[in-house]
Amino acid sequence: MLPAAHRLTDSDDFRRAVRGGRRAGSSTVVVHLWVDESTEPAPVRVGFTVSKAVGNAATRNRVKRRLRHLTREHLQSLEGLPGRAALVVRALPAAADSSYAGLGSDLARSLERVSTA
Repeated sequence: MLPAAHRLTDSDDFRRAVRGGRRAGSSTVVVHLWVDESTEPAPVRVGFTVSKAVGNAATRNRVKRRLRHLTREHLQSLEGLPGRAALVVRALPAAADSSYAGLGSDLARSLERVSTA
């Protein structure tokens, strides 16, 4: 579970990150990062989107749990961003069949590309 300070719950922030943020993807996930540099630094807030295209409810929940755990490991590297940041991790249908290690490497690669762009 992510700490409450790192949870993205506002639908406007979800929309802002997906529509106006930087994007990087792989075969299993797409990562959207929106940074508001005009405000003072705050914890990075993370949200997840797993659609029905990924699978049934049990599959979607498994993918979401894996992504939540993997993202928690990368929060330290994202804390250096200036201002307030919102990160949305969107699972693609291939995430259902991906191994934990494969999902982790795809997420790490996408996070690295989006945070350095």
